Amino acid sequence: MFTLLVIIYLAFISLGLPDSLLGSAWPVIQTDLSVPLSYAGIIAMIIAGGTVISSLFSARVIKKYGTGLVTLVSVTMTALALLGFGLANSFLILVLWAIPLGLGAGSVDAALNNFVALHYQAKHMNWLHCFWGIGATTGPVIMSFWLVRNNNWQLGYLSIAGLQAALVIVLLISLPLWQKALNKLNTPQSNNNQEEAVQTLSLSQVFKIPNSKIILAGFFAYCGLELTTGLWASSYAVNSFAISSEVAAAWVSIYYLGITVGRFLAGFLAIRFSNKQLIKLGLTSIFFGILLLLLPLSSSKIPVALSLIGLGCAPIYPAMLHQTPRLFGKENSQAMMGVQMAFAYIGSTFMPPFFGLIAEYIGIFTLPIFLLILTIIMVISTRKTAVNN
Repeated sequence: MFTLLVIIYLAFISLGLPDSLLGSAWPVIQTDLSVPLSYAGIIAMIIAGGTVISSLFSARVIKKYGTGLVTLVSVTMTALALLGFGLANSFLILVLWAIPLGLGAGSVDAALNNFVALHYQAKHMNWLHCFWGIGATTGPVIMSFWLVRNNNWQLGYLSIAGLQAALVIVLLISLPLWQKALNKLNTPQSNNNQEEAVQTLSLSQVFKIPNSKIILAGFFAYCGLELTTGLWASSYAVNSFAISSEVAAAWVSIYYLGITVGRFLAGFLAIRFSNKQLIKLGLTSIFFGILLLLLPLSSSKIPVALSLIGLGCAPIYPAMLHQTPRLFGKENSQAMMGVQMAFAYIGSTFMPPFFGLIAEYIGIFTLPIFLLILTIIMVISTRKTAVNN
Protein backbone atom coordinates (compact mmCIF):
# COMPACT_ATOMS: atom_id res chain seq x y z
CA MET A 1 0.00 0.00 0.00
CA PHE A 2 2.84 2.43 0.76
CA THR A 3 4.45 1.96 -2.66
CA LEU A 4 1.10 2.46 -4.36
CA LEU A 5 0.48 5.61 -2.32
CA VAL A 6 3.83 7.04 -3.48
CA ILE A 7 2.81 6.35 -7.09
CA ILE A 8 -0.53 8.08 -6.53
CA TYR A 9 1.32 11.12 -5.14
CA LEU A 10 3.50 11.19 -8.26
CA ALA A 11 0.37 10.92 -10.40
CA PHE A 12 -1.12 13.97 -8.67
CA ILE A 13 2.00 15.98 -9.46
CA SER A 14 1.63 14.91 -13.09
CA LEU A 15 -2.02 16.02 -13.03
CA GLY A 16 -0.93 19.53 -12.11
CA LEU A 17 2.00 19.86 -14.51
CA PRO A 18 0.01 20.56 -17.72
CA ASP A 19 -2.74 22.65 -16.12
CA SER A 20 -0.90 25.97 -16.11
CA LEU A 21 1.27 25.51 -19.23
CA LEU A 22 -1.05 27.09 -21.79
CA GLY A 23 -1.38 30.36 -19.90
CA SER A 24 2.38 30.56 -19.37
CA ALA A 25 3.29 29.86 -22.99
CA TRP A 26 0.43 31.45 -24.88
CA PRO A 27 1.90 34.96 -25.38
CA VAL A 28 4.79 33.35 -27.28
CA ILE A 29 2.65 30.68 -29.01
CA GLN A 30 0.22 33.34 -30.20
CA THR A 31 3.06 35.32 -31.79
CA ASP A 32 4.74 32.29 -33.33
CA LEU A 33 1.56 30.94 -34.89
CA SER A 34 0.17 34.39 -35.81
CA VAL A 35 -3.26 33.87 -34.23
CA PRO A 36 -5.43 36.22 -32.15
CA LEU A 37 -4.86 36.41 -28.41
CA SER A 38 -8.40 35.14 -27.77
CA TYR A 39 -7.68 31.79 -29.46
CA ALA A 40 -6.25 30.53 -26.18
CA GLY A 41 -9.84 30.38 -25.00
CA ILE A 42 -10.72 27.95 -27.80
CA ILE A 43 -8.01 25.50 -26.73
CA ALA A 44 -8.93 25.90 -23.06
CA MET A 45 -12.60 25.20 -23.80
CA ILE A 46 -11.77 22.07 -25.81
CA ILE A 47 -9.57 20.75 -22.99
CA ALA A 48 -12.30 21.52 -20.45
CA GLY A 49 -14.97 19.90 -22.63
CA GLY A 50 -12.92 16.72 -22.97
CA THR A 51 -12.33 16.66 -19.22
CA VAL A 52 -16.05 17.00 -18.47
CA ILE A 53 -16.96 14.20 -20.91
CA SER A 54 -14.34 11.76 -19.59
CA SER A 55 -15.37 12.57 -16.00
CA LEU A 56 -19.01 11.74 -16.74
CA PHE A 57 -18.06 8.38 -18.28
CA SER A 58 -15.34 7.55 -15.73
CA ALA A 59 -17.46 5.20 -13.59
CA ARG A 60 -18.24 2.94 -16.57
CA VAL A 61 -14.64 2.91 -17.75
CA ILE A 62 -13.23 2.21 -14.28
CA LYS A 63 -15.76 -0.54 -13.60
CA LYS A 64 -14.68 -2.30 -16.82
CA TYR A 65 -10.91 -1.77 -16.70
CA GLY A 66 -10.00 -0.89 -13.10
CA THR A 67 -8.36 2.18 -11.58
CA GLY A 68 -4.78 1.13 -12.36
CA LEU A 69 -5.30 0.60 -16.09
CA VAL A 70 -7.43 3.74 -16.44
CA THR A 71 -4.70 5.76 -14.74
CA LEU A 72 -2.05 4.27 -17.04
CA VAL A 73 -4.03 4.93 -20.23
CA SER A 74 -5.04 8.44 -19.13
CA VAL A 75 -1.48 9.51 -18.31
CA THR A 76 -0.32 7.98 -21.60
CA MET A 77 -2.91 10.08 -23.46
CA THR A 78 -1.70 13.17 -21.62
CA ALA A 79 1.95 12.43 -22.45
CA LEU A 80 1.13 11.93 -26.14
CA ALA A 81 -0.96 15.10 -26.23
CA LEU A 82 1.86 17.14 -24.68
CA LEU A 83 4.26 15.61 -27.20
CA GLY A 84 1.86 16.73 -29.92
CA PHE A 85 1.81 20.26 -28.49
CA GLY A 86 5.60 20.29 -28.46
CA LEU A 87 5.79 19.28 -32.11
CA ALA A 88 2.91 21.48 -33.31
CA ASN A 89 3.51 24.13 -35.95
CA SER A 90 -0.06 25.34 -36.43
CA PHE A 91 -3.07 26.30 -34.35
CA LEU A 92 -5.18 23.51 -35.88
CA ILE A 93 -2.71 20.89 -34.61
CA LEU A 94 -2.94 22.38 -31.11
CA VAL A 95 -6.73 22.13 -31.33
CA LEU A 96 -6.55 18.46 -32.31
CA TRP A 97 -4.12 17.55 -29.51
CA ALA A 98 -6.27 19.46 -27.00
CA ILE A 99 -8.90 16.72 -27.36
CA PRO A 100 -6.86 13.82 -25.88
CA LEU A 101 -5.32 16.22 -23.35
CA GLY A 102 -8.79 16.92 -21.94
CA LEU A 103 -10.05 13.35 -22.22
CA GLY A 104 -6.98 12.03 -20.42
CA ALA A 105 -7.33 14.42 -17.50
CA GLY A 106 -10.95 13.74 -16.50
CA SER A 107 -10.92 9.96 -16.00
CA VAL A 108 -7.65 9.83 -14.07
CA ASP A 109 -8.74 12.68 -11.81
CA ALA A 110 -12.04 10.98 -10.95
CA ALA A 111 -10.38 7.55 -10.62
CA LEU A 112 -7.60 8.62 -8.25
CA ASN A 113 -9.82 10.86 -6.12
CA ASN A 114 -12.34 8.07 -5.61
CA PHE A 115 -9.65 5.46 -4.90
CA VAL A 116 -8.12 7.69 -2.22
CA ALA A 117 -11.55 8.62 -0.79
CA LEU A 118 -12.36 4.92 -0.43
CA HIS A 119 -9.08 3.55 0.85
CA TYR A 120 -7.05 6.30 2.54
CA GLN A 121 -7.44 8.79 5.37
CA ALA A 122 -8.51 12.40 4.83
CA LYS A 123 -4.97 13.67 5.44
CA HIS A 124 -3.79 12.01 2.24
CA MET A 125 -6.53 13.67 0.18
CA ASN A 126 -5.31 17.08 1.37
CA TRP A 127 -1.65 16.28 0.79
CA LEU A 128 -2.38 14.82 -2.64
CA HIS A 129 -4.07 18.03 -3.74
CA CYS A 130 -1.11 19.91 -2.27
CA PHE A 131 1.06 17.83 -4.60
CA TRP A 132 -1.21 18.82 -7.47
CA GLY A 133 -0.35 22.42 -6.55
CA ILE A 134 3.35 21.55 -6.69
CA GLY A 135 2.84 20.22 -10.21
CA ALA A 136 0.82 23.26 -11.26
CA THR A 137 3.58 25.51 -9.89
CA THR A 138 6.42 23.52 -11.46
CA GLY A 139 4.91 23.52 -14.96
CA PRO A 140 5.31 27.29 -15.54
CA VAL A 141 8.81 27.16 -14.00
CA ILE A 142 9.89 24.58 -16.58
CA MET A 143 8.20 26.52 -19.36
CA SER A 144 9.84 29.80 -18.32
CA PHE A 145 13.23 28.03 -18.31
CA TRP A 146 12.82 27.38 -22.04
CA LEU A 147 11.10 30.67 -22.85
CA VAL A 148 14.18 32.63 -21.76
CA ARG A 149 16.13 30.49 -24.25
CA ASN A 150 14.88 31.92 -27.55
CA ASN A 151 11.20 31.63 -26.59
CA ASN A 152 11.33 27.87 -27.16
CA TRP A 153 7.86 26.94 -25.91
CA GLN A 154 8.01 23.66 -27.86
CA LEU A 155 10.83 22.37 -25.65
CA GLY A 156 8.82 23.42 -22.63
CA TYR A 157 5.98 21.14 -23.70
CA LEU A 158 8.39 18.37 -24.70
CA SER A 159 10.06 18.52 -21.28
CA ILE A 160 6.73 18.05 -19.51
CA ALA A 161 5.86 15.29 -21.99
CA GLY A 162 9.11 13.55 -21.02
CA LEU A 163 8.20 13.70 -17.33
CA GLN A 164 4.78 12.28 -18.10
CA ALA A 165 6.37 9.50 -20.18
CA ALA A 166 8.56 8.58 -17.21
CA LEU A 167 5.43 8.29 -15.07
CA VAL A 168 3.83 6.08 -17.75
CA ILE A 169 6.74 3.66 -17.36
CA VAL A 170 6.36 3.68 -13.57
CA LEU A 171 2.61 3.08 -13.87
CA LEU A 172 3.14 0.25 -16.33
CA ILE A 173 5.62 -1.51 -14.05
CA SER A 174 3.44 -0.98 -10.99
CA LEU A 175 0.17 -2.09 -12.63
CA PRO A 176 -0.04 -5.35 -10.56
CA LEU A 177 0.16 -3.30 -7.34
CA TRP A 178 -3.38 -1.98 -7.82
CA GLN A 179 -4.94 -5.43 -7.73
CA LYS A 180 -2.72 -6.52 -4.85
CA ALA A 181 -3.81 -3.45 -2.89
CA LEU A 182 -7.47 -4.18 -3.59
CA ASN A 183 -7.01 -7.80 -2.53
CA LYS A 184 -5.65 -6.59 0.82
CA LEU A 185 -8.39 -4.01 1.23
CA ASN A 186 -11.27 -6.29 0.28
CA THR A 187 -11.61 -8.64 3.21
CA PRO A 188 -13.69 -11.82 3.04
CA GLN A 189 -16.48 -9.95 4.81
CA SER A 190 -16.77 -7.57 1.86
CA ASN A 191 -17.80 -10.50 -0.38
CA ASN A 192 -16.57 -8.93 -3.60
CA ASN A 193 -14.16 -6.54 -5.19
CA GLN A 194 -15.16 -2.92 -4.60
CA GLU A 195 -14.34 -1.93 -8.17
CA GLU A 196 -16.57 -4.73 -9.46
CA ALA A 197 -19.34 -3.54 -7.11
CA VAL A 198 -19.24 -0.01 -8.54
CA GLN A 199 -22.61 1.19 -9.77
CA THR A 200 -22.56 2.78 -13.23
CA LEU A 201 -25.33 5.37 -13.00
CA SER A 202 -26.70 7.63 -15.68
CA LEU A 203 -26.80 11.37 -15.08
CA SER A 204 -30.55 11.22 -14.41
CA GLN A 205 -30.00 8.42 -11.89
CA VAL A 206 -27.31 10.47 -10.14
CA PHE A 207 -29.71 13.41 -9.87
CA LYS A 208 -32.26 11.15 -8.16
CA ILE A 209 -29.84 10.29 -5.33
CA PRO A 210 -30.83 12.27 -2.21
CA ASN A 211 -28.80 15.49 -1.76
CA SER A 212 -26.83 14.92 -4.99
CA LYS A 213 -28.01 18.11 -6.72
CA ILE A 214 -27.10 20.41 -3.85
CA ILE A 215 -23.69 18.75 -3.44
CA LEU A 216 -23.02 19.15 -7.18
CA ALA A 217 -23.90 22.83 -6.85
CA GLY A 218 -21.24 23.06 -4.14
CA PHE A 219 -18.55 21.63 -6.42
CA PHE A 220 -19.63 24.01 -9.19
CA ALA A 221 -19.50 26.98 -6.81
CA TYR A 222 -16.18 26.04 -5.23
CA CYS A 223 -14.24 25.69 -8.48
CA GLY A 224 -15.99 28.76 -9.85
CA LEU A 225 -14.79 30.75 -6.83
CA GLU A 226 -11.24 29.38 -6.89
CA LEU A 227 -10.66 30.08 -10.59
CA THR A 228 -12.53 33.40 -10.66
CA THR A 229 -10.42 34.70 -7.79
CA GLY A 230 -7.21 33.57 -9.47
CA LEU A 231 -8.12 35.09 -12.82
CA TRP A 232 -9.64 38.42 -11.77
CA ALA A 233 -8.00 39.40 -8.45
CA SER A 234 -5.11 41.07 -10.23
CA SER A 235 -7.42 43.12 -12.46
CA TYR A 236 -9.50 44.02 -9.41
CA ALA A 237 -6.42 45.41 -7.65
CA VAL A 238 -5.20 47.29 -10.74
CA ASN A 239 -8.52 48.83 -11.73
CA SER A 240 -10.06 49.49 -8.32
CA PHE A 241 -6.94 50.60 -6.42
CA ALA A 242 -4.50 51.70 -9.17
CA ILE A 243 -1.96 49.06 -8.14
CA SER A 244 0.81 48.25 -10.63
CA SER A 245 0.34 45.03 -12.59
CA GLU A 246 3.61 43.62 -11.20
CA VAL A 247 2.51 44.07 -7.58
CA ALA A 248 -0.98 42.77 -8.35
CA ALA A 249 0.50 39.62 -9.96
CA ALA A 250 2.62 39.05 -6.85
CA TRP A 251 -0.51 39.30 -4.70
CA VAL A 252 -2.23 36.64 -6.80
CA SER A 253 0.77 34.36 -6.29
CA ILE A 254 0.19 34.79 -2.54
CA TYR A 255 -3.34 33.49 -3.10
CA TYR A 256 -2.11 30.32 -4.83
CA LEU A 257 0.62 29.88 -2.26
CA GLY A 258 -2.10 30.02 0.40
CA ILE A 259 -3.96 27.16 -1.31
CA THR A 260 -0.84 24.99 -1.64
CA VAL A 261 0.50 25.62 1.88
CA GLY A 262 -3.01 25.41 3.29
CA ARG A 263 -3.51 21.93 1.87
CA PHE A 264 -0.23 20.80 3.36
CA LEU A 265 -1.31 22.08 6.77
CA ALA A 266 -4.84 20.71 6.31
CA GLY A 267 -3.35 17.23 6.01
CA PHE A 268 -2.17 17.50 9.61
CA LEU A 269 -5.43 19.11 10.76
CA ALA A 270 -7.34 16.20 9.17
CA ILE A 271 -5.74 13.87 11.72
CA ARG A 272 -7.62 15.69 14.49
CA PHE A 273 -10.64 17.27 12.78
CA SER A 274 -13.42 15.80 10.66
CA ASN A 275 -14.07 16.71 7.02
CA LYS A 276 -17.13 18.66 8.15
CA GLN A 277 -15.04 20.74 10.56
CA LEU A 278 -12.35 21.40 7.94
CA ILE A 279 -14.97 22.59 5.46
CA LYS A 280 -16.47 24.95 8.07
CA LEU A 281 -13.00 26.28 8.91
CA GLY A 282 -12.28 26.90 5.23
CA LEU A 283 -15.58 28.64 4.55
CA THR A 284 -15.07 30.87 7.60
CA SER A 285 -11.66 31.94 6.31
CA ILE A 286 -13.08 32.66 2.85
CA PHE A 287 -15.92 34.68 4.36
CA PHE A 288 -13.55 36.88 6.38
CA GLY A 289 -11.35 37.36 3.31
CA ILE A 290 -14.31 38.55 1.24
CA LEU A 291 -15.55 40.73 4.10
CA LEU A 292 -12.14 42.37 4.19
CA LEU A 293 -12.40 43.14 0.46
CA LEU A 294 -15.82 44.73 1.02
CA LEU A 295 -14.61 47.01 3.83
CA PRO A 296 -13.61 50.58 2.83
CA LEU A 297 -9.91 50.15 3.58
CA SER A 298 -6.69 50.85 1.69
CA SER A 299 -5.24 48.56 -0.96
CA SER A 300 -3.09 46.82 1.66
CA LYS A 301 -6.18 44.80 2.56
CA ILE A 302 -6.01 42.90 -0.76
CA PRO A 303 -3.01 40.59 -0.12
CA VAL A 304 -4.34 39.83 3.37
CA ALA A 305 -7.77 39.06 1.96
CA LEU A 306 -6.35 36.87 -0.80
CA SER A 307 -4.29 34.98 1.77
CA LEU A 308 -7.43 34.29 3.81
CA ILE A 309 -9.37 33.19 0.72
CA GLY A 310 -6.52 30.96 -0.45
CA LEU A 311 -6.10 29.34 2.97
CA GLY A 312 -9.86 28.91 3.15
CA CYS A 313 -10.04 27.22 -0.25
CA ALA A 314 -7.32 24.76 0.73
CA PRO A 315 -9.26 22.15 2.76
CA ILE A 316 -12.71 22.48 1.16
CA TYR A 317 -12.27 20.64 -2.15
CA PRO A 318 -10.27 17.67 -0.74
CA ALA A 319 -12.69 17.33 2.20
CA MET A 320 -15.74 17.37 -0.07
CA LEU A 321 -14.17 14.71 -2.29
CA HIS A 322 -13.23 12.55 0.69
CA GLN A 323 -16.82 12.68 1.93
CA THR A 324 -18.23 11.19 -1.29
CA PRO A 325 -18.33 7.48 -0.29
CA ARG A 326 -19.57 8.42 3.18
CA LEU A 327 -22.44 10.51 1.80
CA PHE A 328 -23.53 8.35 -1.12
CA GLY A 329 -22.22 4.86 -0.31
CA LYS A 330 -19.16 3.07 -1.64
CA GLU A 331 -21.14 1.49 -4.46
CA ASN A 332 -22.23 4.92 -5.77
CA SER A 333 -19.04 6.85 -4.98
CA GLN A 334 -17.32 6.39 -8.36
CA ALA A 335 -20.37 7.52 -10.32
CA MET A 336 -20.82 10.48 -7.99
CA MET A 337 -17.11 11.30 -8.13
CA GLY A 338 -17.16 11.47 -11.91
CA VAL A 339 -20.20 13.76 -11.99
CA GLN A 340 -18.78 15.89 -9.16
CA MET A 341 -15.55 16.34 -11.13
CA ALA A 342 -17.58 17.25 -14.23
CA PHE A 343 -19.54 19.94 -12.35
CA ALA A 344 -16.30 21.22 -10.81
CA TYR A 345 -14.77 21.60 -14.29
CA ILE A 346 -17.92 23.27 -15.60
CA GLY A 347 -17.73 25.78 -12.75
CA SER A 348 -14.05 26.50 -13.34
CA THR A 349 -14.66 26.84 -17.09
CA PHE A 350 -17.70 29.11 -17.17
CA MET A 351 -17.70 31.17 -13.96
CA PRO A 352 -14.50 33.18 -14.69
CA PRO A 353 -15.66 34.33 -18.16
CA PHE A 354 -19.17 34.93 -16.78
CA PHE A 355 -17.74 37.30 -14.20
CA GLY A 356 -15.73 38.88 -17.03
CA LEU A 357 -19.03 39.90 -18.62
CA ILE A 358 -20.23 41.31 -15.30
CA ALA A 359 -16.98 43.24 -14.90
CA GLU A 360 -17.30 44.65 -18.42
CA TYR A 361 -20.90 45.79 -18.17
CA ILE A 362 -21.18 46.64 -14.46
CA GLY A 363 -17.64 46.94 -13.09
CA ILE A 364 -14.73 44.98 -11.65
CA PHE A 365 -15.65 46.32 -8.20
CA THR A 366 -18.37 43.62 -8.07
CA LEU A 367 -15.77 40.84 -7.61
CA PRO A 368 -16.21 40.51 -3.80
CA ILE A 369 -20.02 40.36 -4.20
CA PHE A 370 -19.72 37.67 -6.88
CA LEU A 371 -17.40 35.63 -4.65
CA LEU A 372 -19.75 36.09 -1.69
CA ILE A 373 -22.67 34.64 -3.69
CA LEU A 374 -20.58 31.58 -4.60
CA THR A 375 -19.56 31.21 -0.95
CA ILE A 376 -23.20 31.27 0.18
CA ILE A 377 -23.96 28.49 -2.33
CA MET A 378 -21.10 26.48 -0.83
CA VAL A 379 -22.37 27.06 2.71
CA ILE A 380 -25.82 25.78 1.75
CA SER A 381 -24.35 22.83 -0.15
CA THR A 382 -21.79 21.70 2.39
CA ARG A 383 -24.33 21.61 5.20
CA LYS A 384 -25.25 18.29 3.59
CA THR A 385 -21.74 16.97 4.29
CA ALA A 386 -22.73 16.37 7.88
CA VAL A 387 -21.32 12.84 7.99
CA ASN A 388 -18.08 12.83 9.98
CA ASN A 389 -14.89 11.00 8.98
